[in-house]
Amino acid sequence: MNLVGYLMIYLAIDGRTARPPVWLMCVYICVGANSQSFTNTGALVTCVKNFPESRGAVLGLLKGFVGLSGAIFTQLYIAIYGDDAKSLVLLVAWLPAAVCIVFVHTVRIMPHRPVRRRGEEETAATTSDPFYCFLYISMALATYLLVMIVVQNQLELSHPALVVSATALMLILLLPLAVVVKQEYRIKRELEESLLVPPTVTVEKPAAQLQMAAKTETKTEDATSAPTAASPSSSSCFGSSCLKEMFSPPAQGEDYTILQALVSVDMLVLFLATICGVGGTLTAIDNMGQIGQSLGYPPKSIKTFISLISIWNYAGRVTAGFASEAVLARYKFPRPLMLTLVLLLACVGHLLIAFGVPQSLYAASVVIGFCFGAQWPLLFAIISELFGLKYYSTLYNFGSVASPIGAYALNVRVAGYLYDVEAARQHGGTLDGAGDKTCVGVQCFKLAFLIITAATVAGALVSLLLVWRTRKFYRSDIYAKFRDAADGEPRKEAESSAVNGSKE
Repeated sequence: MNLVGYLMIYLAIDGRTARPPVWLMCVYICVGANSQSFTNTGALVTCVKNFPESRGAVLGLLKGFVGLSGAIFTQLYIAIYGDDAKSLVLLVAWLPAAVCIVFVHTVRIMPHRPVRRRGEEETAATTSDPFYCFLYISMALATYLLVMIVVQNQLELSHPALVVSATALMLILLLPLAVVVKQEYRIKRELEESLLVPPTVTVEKPAAQLQMAAKTETKTEDATSAPTAASPSSSSCFGSSCLKEMFSPPAQGEDYTILQALVSVDMLVLFLATICGVGGTLTAIDNMGQIGQSLGYPPKSIKTFISLISIWNYAGRVTAGFASEAVLARYKFPRPLMLTLVLLLACVGHLLIAFGVPQSLYAASVVIGFCFGAQWPLLFAIISELFGLKYYSTLYNFGSVASPIGAYALNVRVAGYLYDVEAARQHGGTLDGAGDKTCVGVQCFKLAFLIITAATVAGALVSLLLVWRTRKFYRSDIYAKFRDAADGEPRKEAESSAVNGSKE
């Protein structure tokens, strides 16, 4: 989809095909843009299901790399194609498709089992070592991009220098492969060492008792599965039975059906808070150039802090992912409360823009970019924890819908409209022709960002309702069922092999 959509766009703008009508160009854009949702969902949901006890770190890392992707593509584009703007579309067409084809076989569900080391379970710090290695690599990548963006905005680098910088960037991008190879080698070595350890002497039940236990367990499973099979599923229920099941959700943390999750109060509260939070920060990011222009910042400064927003976006994503996971594991600090704090921090950035404090747009861009990025890992982690992982791929994409809704409400209907009103007032014209006029001064965005601040505060208050509703859930051991399931699989296999051995 990515290759077809963007390649057709490139061929059209390069004149290699007949000029397509508007509706056909919209189809190309739709196909190319929506391809990202398929690849993003496939990789992210698979990783969360593979590492459910480290989902905060996983989401922070993956979303962090997504936040850096724009800066990465920019560096590769200027190194490969120079200033050819048309070729940027060509790069977006072939590079993601090539990466997906090469690494598609690595995206798969793996059995979740606790890793043992010489007869003992690994500690949480040991099992999270690879994630911290990935974190350090991503920090090095972000720092490198930060330096390159600043240098390129201040100096005019030659094309060979850009090629060298892009080569160094590619080497950093390949470093996670070294971490994976090292981890696989360590697991293989530990497995070989465990085979050399003499087996422990254990007293086992007689074969007859094992067979009776296996039969009893089978009967129990059949008895418990019968009501489940008889109950209506989310895809086959009709009428009153479907409505009854829809409004009778399981406990928090269990697997909700899609309809149960969509009509739940928790999802509604989370969705409203995200609309207010993400919509406000996205409005600030989209209008950062106009904000800088209206406040009188130099064009070079505007270009610099706009380019660096992707770095602060990355910082917010990895910080929210790893920090929320750490405080949740150590202090039972609920993730919804972390989301509330992020929304309140975003209000600081909105107020700096609203009042036009001198030289404050630099700090505002850092705060806004950080808070925009921090909301995404928290949102997706909360959805996975409250509603389960069975239908996580669908619910994950439903959570993403809050972004365009919030952006339309706050960006188009509030910020855009009020900017045009002020521009028309300054130029003495009518509102119909205000779209081509430039607004200058603090008043251009003051009222809009005061409204956005109020909406963000409202979102923070709404999120406090979710904090209160989930307080007991987050005080419990929310990952216990994953550890129990992982511990139970080897035990069942051992009992099954013992029964089969006694039969032989």
